[in-house]
Amino acid sequence: MGKIIAIANQKGGVGKTTTTINLGASLASNGKRVLIIDADPQANATSGYGIDPRTMTSSIYECLVDDYPLAGSQVPTCVDGLDLIGSRIDLAGAELELVNKDDRERVLSRLLVSVAEEYDYILIDCSPSLGLITVNALTAANSVIIPVQAEYFALEGISKLLNTIRIIKSRLNPDLEIEGFLLTMYDARLRLANQIYEELKGHFGEMVFNTVIPRNIRLSEAPSHGLPALLYDPESRGATSHVMLAKEIISRQRHRA
Repeated sequence: MGKIIAIANQKGGVGKTTTTINLGASLASNGKRVLIIDADPQANATSGYGIDPRTMTSSIYECLVDDYPLAGSQVPTCVDGLDLIGSRIDLAGAELELVNKDDRERVLSRLLVSVAEEYDYILIDCSPSLGLITVNALTAANSVIIPVQAEYFALEGISKLLNTIRIIKSRLNPDLEIEGFLLTMYDARLRLANQIYEELKGHFGEMVFNTVIPRNIRLSEAPSHGLPALLYDPESRGATSHVMLAKEIISRQRHRA
């Protein structure tokens, strides 16, 4: 059964979608079968793979709200071995429509049963909120990656997310683990960036990934071409750092097994 990893942080602009797109491609380049679920109404993970939401027959919205099966809702991407269940702006209204569903926090968890055996990794790109869809993602996940931007307010809001994770562990998903804290938009030349990394390490120790994601222009350009950095510029620091992250995650899982 595939490992389900939510990429979450209610703070916007920390690199959740960039991480999802590029980690997914890097895991696939390591021979893993990967599914990405775009659970953000902005649909940036969908467009970041060059997929027009208007061309999809169904999206995560129809799966959550109208009980479409996930199996058959996947679309292939430009990366071999990587499929996507896309998002549309309609997803913004899904929170209200889910409220009246039975066991509403576990809708995504139930849907994932039908596809979990097909993939080695399922990555869920969460929206920058702690609403019902993000709660669904955390309830369905085995673990969560928390991207943290290397900037002054980096640690702001993490305590709120950790509290949400604690509540979900106690009430909905006792097996949820923190896969790791990932430092993003890192500039080694800045003393502040190094201080943030040391602070994270001091607070969370081994839960902080050794890999850091640098601030990199190719990483920023790639989504506008509908490509992950690994296909846009495989030699760029943005691409190579995500390959290192994928190897670190695979290695961690191997050691835990």
